[in-house]
Amino acid sequence: MKVVNLENNNRRIIKSAENFHVLEYVQDASVSPWNAANEFFMSKMNVRRRQVVIDIDRNHSAVIQAGAMQWMAGNVQATSGVKGIGDLFGKAFKGAVTKETAVKPEYVGDGCLVLEPTYKYIILQDVSKWGPAGMTIEDGMFLACDSRVKRNIVSRKNLSSAVLGGEGLFNMSLQGNGVVALESNVPEEELIEIRLENDELKIDGNMAVCWSSNLEFTVERSTKTLVGSAVSGEGLVNVYRGTGTVLMCPVASTSSLDEATN
Repeated sequence: MKVVNLENNNRRIIKSAENFHVLEYVQDASVSPWNAANEFFMSKMNVRRRQVVIDIDRNHSAVIQAGAMQWMAGNVQATSGVKGIGDLFGKAFKGAVTKETAVKPEYVGDGCLVLEPTYKYIILQDVSKWGPAGMTIEDGMFLACDSRVKRNIVSRKNLSSAVLGGEGLFNMSLQGNGVVALESNVPEEELIEIRLENDELKIDGNMAVCWSSNLEFTVERSTKTLVGSAVSGEGLVNVYRGTGTVLMCPVASTSSLDEATN
């Protein structure tokens, strides 16, 4: 199997991590006369189509979001990844509480797997570099990962405050060896990395993209009293405590890039 013209003057691989690659459309020529101007100015602002390309072989299979596959070449087959009725119910629960698809297909074999294009930015992370506890990601960011990566859900310590703060109660946690591909509204080079050493970080809103799973994650009042919170103009904040890393967006996203470009 040989793929020709995957990269050319208009498309190029901009980043690779193990068997995961990000294909970016530097200039999207597949446009009509009616949206060519929009596409041109979008590309100047780095708002471009991107796709994840995954090499599949006997040492590397991939788990992706349901419906994310665009095409595959070679001896590649899709499996459900479900190992029984108990596993199915467990996956359904995880999907219900993390805004992810309940069952994520696993692709095995020998060949190439290409995912649907997106206008969002693709962040590739080596899960093993986040330590034994792994990493936790914000809801809805998971796109694909190596099948060796274990996917679990973690809850916030004080669930009542999470509800009051309008945040989700659970997040997906990733552990093990392999690469994960995340969809982000902010490019990776713009993310702020904060390394905590027995310290704490407070963020107004869900601006954290991912964080070390060993960090204590809660939602709390911005000050110790309700009166203080009212005076400061801030309400509830996300708090990360302990020793670990947090990747944070510099600004809060107002809308999805996919929604903005439809």
